[in-house]
Amino acid sequence: MNDFISLTLQAAGVVLAADFTAGLVHWIEDAYIRDDTPWLGRWIGRPNMVHHHLPRRMTRNTWWESNMELLMAMGALVIGAALLGCLTWHVWLFALVGGNANEVHKWSHRTRRENGRVISWLQDVRILQTPQHHAVHHTNPKEVNYCPVTNALNPVLDALHFWEGLEWLLAHTVGLKRQPDSSVPGQGIPPAWIAEMRRAG
Repeated sequence: MNDFISLTLQAAGVVLAADFTAGLVHWIEDAYIRDDTPWLGRWIGRPNMVHHHLPRRMTRNTWWESNMELLMAMGALVIGAALLGCLTWHVWLFALVGGNANEVHKWSHRTRRENGRVISWLQDVRILQTPQHHAVHHTNPKEVNYCPVTNALNPVLDALHFWEGLEWLLAHTVGLKRQPDSSVPGQGIPPAWIAEMRRAG
């Protein structure tokens, strides 16, 4: 029984670690990367801006389109762990959850009919993040609920003003300031290509 409890707690810890890591990446994208950001703008900034302006558009993506970058990163993690001789089930679980974080994110934007019974049930019992929980992230000014996998971490991190504190630290140490989000009223005019995407449907 003690072994079962220990394994359960370890697994929960790994899932939360993957959720936090995905949230950290999500926060970096939202706070600092835009379509004109050198090197990363076209690859990361543009799709992220599209998502804030047109949240449901990501539901059209295939599994590979949704998770390609994360899967490559998790593949590198697994290979690195194998080379170092520390490829445990913890690493595999972290890679599984982390590599599919955007898929879980996508599910929070789909309807129950689109998700089907199994995914909807996992959301209902709070194993996966619920659409209602994630919807808070898309409420202006879109500066909370960055972790996309579970409902567990966001209330804690937001109550601690964790992301706000990181932004303050970066602004006062290296001069890195949060970039305006044109999907939020009063933070700039959306680029012309966003308007074209809206018209295209």
